[in-house]
Amino acid sequence: MRFAKKTCVVTGGGSGIGRATCLQMAREGAQVVVADLQLAAAQATVATIEAAAGVAIAVQVDVGNSDQVQAVINAAVARFGSIDAIVNDAAMMSFTPIVDIAEADFFHVIGTNLGSVFLFTKYGVPHMPAGGAIVNLSSVHAHATTANVVPYASSKGAIEAFTRGAAIELASRKIRINAIAPGAVDTPMLWNNPNVKSGVEKVQGAIGKPEELAAAICFLASDESSFVNGTTLVVDGGRLDALA
Repeated sequence: MRFAKKTCVVTGGGSGIGRATCLQMAREGAQVVVADLQLAAAQATVATIEAAAGVAIAVQVDVGNSDQVQAVINAAVARFGSIDAIVNDAAMMSFTPIVDIAEADFFHVIGTNLGSVFLFTKYGVPHMPAGGAIVNLSSVHAHATTANVVPYASSKGAIEAFTRGAAIELASRKIRINAIAPGAVDTPMLWNNPNVKSGVEKVQGAIGKPEELAAAICFLASDESSFVNGTTLVVDGGRLDALA
């Protein structure tokens, strides 16, 4: 199994892509740290893993809060000794025109989406052995976007730039870092999007399953992708072709 005796930290692990990733990693032998803003959701993921004889712990976290991120890292290390993989999945969106959005709301999106990637990298890497891997969740919105989601699209574009730069810095530690850019995925985040509900943003083409994204994430987090570093893998069912 690809993650046997490996410790994997997954943010946003209580639902959607994050939950599917936790379950897949656990099936492949990982000790999973399920981190989520909603503790009950994280605990539900842990319960599912434990029911299948897997090993996992739940930790509540606001991923944009440095102290809470460090608490997740400390909990992982205290329980399992080190961290082999980090998946930065947690994210949020806002749906306000750029001239109307409050400054605090703009920076909250940036802090949650981009800041969390920085914080988990900064505080997680010192506890990662050679061969470790980080996978960051970007979005097709980093490449082709729609109106009223500028903070989200900006954060996702920055995540891809962060990934490229961090890959250079982490190479000496033999830690890889890559990104995934999902398209439309059957999660609450997609169907609760007011732009999708109103028809402003058309969901054209295939809609992915969380498990399909988890498969790609697990590939990048595993030794199977040992020659993949600093890149973004678009997993969108061809959606960028429809947006272009």
